[in-house]
Amino acid sequence: MAQLPVYFFSSTSNLIRRFASNLHATDGRPVRDLSERTVRSSEAPGPWILLTPSYKAGNDAHATLPAAVRTFLRSPANRRRLVGIIGSGNRNFGDHYQAAARELARVSGRPVVFEFELAGTPEDVAECARILTAFDARFGNAPETHDR
Repeated sequence: MAQLPVYFFSSTSNLIRRFASNLHATDGRPVRDLSERTVRSSEAPGPWILLTPSYKAGNDAHATLPAAVRTFLRSPANRRRLVGIIGSGNRNFGDHYQAAARELARVSGRPVVFEFELAGTPEDVAECARILTAFDARFGNAPETHDR
């Protein structure tokens, strides 16, 4: 059974990069860094999971996805093949905690499969890996998904 790749974006804090690296170390899951131009301008070859932060820039209108994530999602194939979203956030954002992941789930019809704060804990990584294994079983052999 194929493992679904996780495409992620991490700011200079590298909190999400650590989480993605820990996912990879836990079960060998492929991870792709959207801060790399070649990755964000590519198309996912099949079903994939997004790992994204939520950024809060001071008001309700600015709880946004990072530009690299938006660029990757401009591809119709990437939008179609997206099967789930993992969100990272900071509880200091209050009502805006996980806002980007939740908004993307709402507009895409794809589920938020896991949420964690900052870089997550070892328990978060283990639980997320367990959840992703179930997604592997469901989507791991599918060449691509379709709009729902």
